[in-house]
Amino acid sequence: MILLETLNFSPIKPDVGLLLWTSIIFGLFWLLVGKFAFGPIRDALKKRSTDIQDALDQAEKAKEEMANMKAENEKILGEARAERALIMKEAKETKEEIIKEARNTANAEANKILANAKVEINNQKKSAINEVKNMTGQMAIEIAEKVLRKDLSGNTEQNSLVDNLVNELNLN
Repeated sequence: MILLETLNFSPIKPDVGLLLWTSIIFGLFWLLVGKFAFGPIRDALKKRSTDIQDALDQAEKAKEEMANMKAENEKILGEARAERALIMKEAKETKEEIIKEARNTANAEANKILANAKVEINNQKKSAINEVKNMTGQMAIEIAEKVLRKDLSGNTEQNSLVDNLVNELNLN
């Protein structure tokens, strides 16, 4: 009979006992899979979703920080450019002041040297004039001495003697 029953088995028209046991086994299988498989899968999916959201939040936060850092860098760069321009301006002004001071010092020194040279020239000129006067006076004394030593009888002799002495002194 068992053999006959197995021959009467039809999957299209299942027996009530088979349907009952299949449902019980399926329900137990569903509970076991739900408890041991679906729970961890659900937890893993939740964890993955949370991790993805955290990563997206961190990426957004990093993007904002990068934007802030870029703005801050631009601000610092602008300040550095302004400071560089100020330093360049101060350096240019200092250079111009140094050049002006050097010119003024050079002009003052040149004027001082020129004044000293004029004083020296005047001193040399006075010295030369005094020397010429002394020489002229010495020549006049020598001429007078020679005239007095020689006893002269006529005016023509005196004139020729004076001319000779003057020519003699001019040659020296």
